[in-house]
Amino acid sequence: MSPLNPEQRARERIDALLNAAGWVLQDRDEFNRNAAEGVAVREFATSAGPCDYLLFVGGKACGVIEAKKAGTTLSGVAEQASRYLTALPEHVKCWEGGLRFDYESTGDETYFRDGRDPLARSRRIFAFHQPQTLHAWLNDEASFRSHLRHMPLLEKAGLRECQIEAVEGLERSLAQDNPRALIQMATGAGKTFTACTFSWRLLKYAKAKRILFLVDRNNLGDQTLKEYQNYEPPGSGRKFTQTYIVQHLHGNHIDTDAAVVITTIQRLYAMLRGEELDESNEERSAFETWTNDDGEVMPVEYNPALPIETFDVIVTDECHRSIYGVWRQVLDYFDAHLIGLTATPSKHTLGFFRQNLVAEYPYEQSVVDGVNVGFEVFRIKTEVTEKGGTVDAGYAVPVRDRRTRKLRYQKLDEDLPYRKNELDRSVTNPDQIRTVLRCYRDNLFTELFPGRSGQWVPKTLIFAKDDNHAEEIVTIAREVFGQGNDFAKKITYAAVDKPKELIAAFRVDPFPRIAVTVDMIATGTDIRPVEALIFMRDVKSEGYYEQMKGRGVRTIKHADLQQVTPDAQTKTRFVLVDAVGVTEGRKSISQPLERKRTLAFDKLIDQVAQGKRDPDAITSLAGRLAILDRKLDPEDQQRIRTVSGGDSLKAIASRLLQSVSPDIVEARVIERHGSMEAATKGQVEAIEEDLRDAAVAPLDDAELRNLIKVLKKKTDIIIDEGTLDKVTFVGYDMEQARKRVTGFREFIEANKSELLALQILYSQPYPKRRLTYASIKELAQKLGDPPHHLTTADVWQAYKRLEASLVRGAPSDKVLTDIISLVRFATGQADVLEPYAARVEQKFNLWIGRQKKAGRDFNEEEMNWLRAIKDYLAANVEIAPADLMRDHPFTEWGGVVAARKLFGAELNRMLDELSEALVA
Repeated sequence: MSPLNPEQRARERIDALLNAAGWVLQDRDEFNRNAAEGVAVREFATSAGPCDYLLFVGGKACGVIEAKKAGTTLSGVAEQASRYLTALPEHVKCWEGGLRFDYESTGDETYFRDGRDPLARSRRIFAFHQPQTLHAWLNDEASFRSHLRHMPLLEKAGLRECQIEAVEGLERSLAQDNPRALIQMATGAGKTFTACTFSWRLLKYAKAKRILFLVDRNNLGDQTLKEYQNYEPPGSGRKFTQTYIVQHLHGNHIDTDAAVVITTIQRLYAMLRGEELDESNEERSAFETWTNDDGEVMPVEYNPALPIETFDVIVTDECHRSIYGVWRQVLDYFDAHLIGLTATPSKHTLGFFRQNLVAEYPYEQSVVDGVNVGFEVFRIKTEVTEKGGTVDAGYAVPVRDRRTRKLRYQKLDEDLPYRKNELDRSVTNPDQIRTVLRCYRDNLFTELFPGRSGQWVPKTLIFAKDDNHAEEIVTIAREVFGQGNDFAKKITYAAVDKPKELIAAFRVDPFPRIAVTVDMIATGTDIRPVEALIFMRDVKSEGYYEQMKGRGVRTIKHADLQQVTPDAQTKTRFVLVDAVGVTEGRKSISQPLERKRTLAFDKLIDQVAQGKRDPDAITSLAGRLAILDRKLDPEDQQRIRTVSGGDSLKAIASRLLQSVSPDIVEARVIERHGSMEAATKGQVEAIEEDLRDAAVAPLDDAELRNLIKVLKKKTDIIIDEGTLDKVTFVGYDMEQARKRVTGFREFIEANKSELLALQILYSQPYPKRRLTYASIKELAQKLGDPPHHLTTADVWQAYKRLEASLVRGAPSDKVLTDIISLVRFATGQADVLEPYAARVEQKFNLWIGRQKKAGRDFNEEEMNWLRAIKDYLAANVEIAPADLMRDHPFTEWGGVVAARKLFGAELNRMLDELSEALVA
């Protein structure tokens, strides 16, 4: 039998794909269009020549497949396939409108086009659609993409401006049939609410059958489900879930009626592979578990139980970049539009979404708009945190097993120095934790939250390095604050208490006051009352850091805040307490997806034993074994020597390094062949292989490898009780304050000729000065726009940090006029920075004094009116008789009629006089 040619092999693969999708395959002479719901007939005769495959659904022809050999570029083949769409013999029964679907395939690559789509553009798909799917599409009045071009206007009531822009931008992109779209919205701006809004519209108006919502981990799926359950579409009078079924997957079965399915990428991959997934594998964030491990992820194959058309739209919500790397094949499997939601888009995320950023709402703008609160950085430096320490030899020091937390005592034969990056990894220093928390406690009601009663520690979230570190922090926090168990709680996946209940308590109950986490509430989880974040761990990823920081940005209603923190008035900002330099370290945005990755230890040692011999792998393994050797106690070191036949890990590591040393290789070549020049390339490679095989030989023993893996996971942590820590610096981040002040001054300089308020305040002659509320509002709005993104409170706080002796009081979040005080102070027109109302008060008292000197006294009723006018001017900078008819308290006192009765014909002149005297 002769071998198949390339085109025959392609048809063989195409046949297999069609069979898997539920199509019955027939040759021309076997033709029976009613043999099954979907029939694919090979080499069907048409007026344009034989068609490779003619597709019948429900007994009627509906489409064609053009087969090409592997390697053929398919972008131009669609035109060839389209010839058959109009060449079908008249006697062949087909669906109304003729042949609608055309596929082009090599068996390795497949393109598809639906003739009823407005743009009728071919798109790449993973496999063929199932017959019942095409049958349903044929019965629909219009295609999904057609509906996307005829969406009704968005009902904007109840939506923020940024949410309106996101939904409208997305729908414009979908109408243009862009396959991918990215929405950037600041943490706290309502990404999930926005997703509920566009989900409703896609289901109701675009007739989407099912939407997939991918989350980073399982508990965020619970939170997303609640958002859908609570969402009430405008005008519907019903909750979302009263109209559509929303399913959060905890198993591998998708409800056939589910309109929205919420899950993780891990579960989706397992479902495609036909495997079960332990829910514990969905509990950890990829931001914590991802280690750049390029261990092979088995490729996805077509699964008829989960066909490519299962979802019309896939939403990825703040997923780790690995979803666009090793997990990308899962996204590519489905024939669906992809919508990304993120607060901090990285370069590779933008690249994956083809630079199609349909809406942009950064954190800085959200603060200006009052959607989120700003923050200040409070830095704590200690000697041990910055420099590390030394565990002295000659003493029995506590040693804790990480897994069991069993404590034993071990005498060190020599001093054990540790660097700052080893702190809480191999050595923990309780006094370092204690020193940081004491410093936080001592500054809490003087520097961080002055004016509080001191009875209620603001809700504080502490980020720890791992579960053991979190355990130590919780214990010491209770001690430092002199409180019981309910005061501070650990909220991690290893917590004994139910984590979800702890999160709920931290959100709505007075206790706990302090929560310590590693990653469980580092991303996504919404806890609005949090007013302080303490970083006791560094974070290198920019995206992860921004998400962690986002735990503090949420605004909260005054009453809700006071319910959990009774002595708090309002949440105007949060404090980021940096105890490790997280705000100072350089962050990585993202790396190219193709870069070389480092393997996890277990996989690395196994791959080396299986034959991996490249120098990078050998060197990496040697380094890790040497580090592990230093951490083992004498008992475990002896266990290694016993199993290995006398070798220590240090000795094995040394031989591994020597085996890849160019000097050692050269010496061995010269020993065998006289010189490097005399040896052939093959002879040199043979010597390199012999050296590496000999060095790796001890690791061929599975018993030794397994023991090493166990000891690697065991790795004890030494407790340094002898090194006492001390604070070396404490204070606010002055650099941030300087940047804000500089930015404000640059803003004034750039706009002094453009903005009316600045023209008046900055340069106009005194007689022409007359501010208006509209000009002040314009000034504040312009300050909040890109690139400045500043608020009056931001700049005020910055001046307070830099020139505390010249700053009095704080701006009000209820009036705009305090920006006048800022401009006057920044331009040198005022010696002190104080609320605008205070300046107006001073001028009012001077005006009253002048009136008395002139012989005019006011009675109590007149003074009440004058004080009210003064307060109105302090908030609005202008007043007219008409205002007395509209605003409180004038309307309660009888309005302009009562004012004229009281002040007579002098009212208008007096209002002008007060405006000129107080507002100047």
